[in-house]
Amino acid sequence: MYFVDAAHFVLGAFLAILWSFRRIFVETASGRQRLNVLGALNAVTKEMVTIINTTYINAWSVIELIRKIRELHPPGKRVVLILDNARYQACYLVRSAARMHAVELLFLPPYSPNLNLIERVWKFIRKKCLNCVYFKDFKKFSAAISDCIGKFGGEYRAELQTLLTWNFQTLTKPERSAA
Repeated sequence: MYFVDAAHFVLGAFLAILWSFRRIFVETASGRQRLNVLGALNAVTKEMVTIINTTYINAWSVIELIRKIRELHPPGKRVVLILDNARYQACYLVRSAARMHAVELLFLPPYSPNLNLIERVWKFIRKKCLNCVYFKDFKKFSAAISDCIGKFGGEYRAELQTLLTWNFQTLTKPERSAA
């Protein structure tokens, strides 16, 4: 079971906390260079499968991710991808490719990012390698993100185990009072 989503990291200032009595200017890179990461988080092992580019995430990117995930698992083994309702993920092309590769797609309800575990990963990456760090160029920025993802199985494993638990808030139906 994999939780799938894309993140678009733009080279610039990622401020965590900034409070001051006087005005402070924070050095930041100029431009709008963007690193796109389409990720699939294995819900059990906490390993990531990614497609990284600097152009766009589209249906073909999702199909490439499906192929990569299918290669990791033997034929006949059930593979489920949990996705949001992004247009490029729910299109006919992606659904056809999923059927062809024997991958089941499960779509989350609209406007429910809190149910997608990988959203916690994107927040973790911002916190660990982007917040309050100045990157002189896009190459160093990209390397920092890739390096952070690469440490998921080692250095960050313990932190991710506690962060990526299956604890979701459930809402119960309100009790009706007899009036």
